[in-house]
Amino acid sequence: MAIIQQRSKKKITGGRYRPITKRLANYGDIPTATKVGERKMKVKRARGGHDKIVVIAAKIANILDPKTKKSQKTEIVSVLENAANRNFIRRGILTKGTVIETKAGKAKVTSRPGQEGTVNAVLM
Repeated sequence: MAIIQQRSKKKITGGRYRPITKRLANYGDIPTATKVGERKMKVKRARGGHDKIVVIAAKIANILDPKTKKSQKTEIVSVLENAANRNFIRRGILTKGTVIETKAGKAKVTSRPGQEGTVNAVLM
């Protein structure tokens, strides 16, 4: 079954809108739950025929140290906090704003791994 992102079939008053056809522009997709694990990526078709690289699992993050302004690649150990959903912590899902434990210390994810294809973070 396709996920459609369009207006409701019913009005607020309870009446109905005239039937509308499903168009390719209205199709959505289930969210990508990027997990901590061996690196796994997927290429998806985006609007305009472009390709979008999606991270399904990641083990390494690009960490920026704000004091020295230097970045490094570091291994992700675990997920400590996730403001998006508290159940994501146990499942090890990475989203923007997730606090992760790395070999360099605690870091906050600044990228959107399910959309951008990489895990970027800033040391806390």
